[in-house]
Amino acid sequence: MVNIVLVEPEIPQNTGNIARTCAITGARLHLVRPLGFDISEKAVKRAGLDYWHLLDLRVYENIDDFLRRNGSQPLWLSTTKGALRYTDVRFEEECWLLFGRESAGLPAWLREKYPDRCIRIPM
Repeated sequence: MVNIVLVEPEIPQNTGNIARTCAITGARLHLVRPLGFDISEKAVKRAGLDYWHLLDLRVYENIDDFLRRNGSQPLWLSTTKGALRYTDVRFEEECWLLFGRESAGLPAWLREKYPDRCIRIPM
């Protein structure tokens, strides 16, 4: 199972595209608040996200809540500041891929906590 974790996503269209990919591939989507948009049932319907019910979706109040519940998992942090290239990593069957806010990426303290799990993504 691939776990896609969006930490404080800001752009609803980006999250919608990722959610659609998760729905068709069976990947689990984790959203870490605060979110830059509304994911209430009404908002999702209004946005035409007719695949939303197909998602295996988990929502967390903040990054501390996420780490408390999942911090022992094999987390991979996607960042432009990673030492490892994403193509050089052998991902486990149960992998967790974290992506930060579109405007700022993942917080420095989180990258410092998992320095050997930061993978560089092309931008």
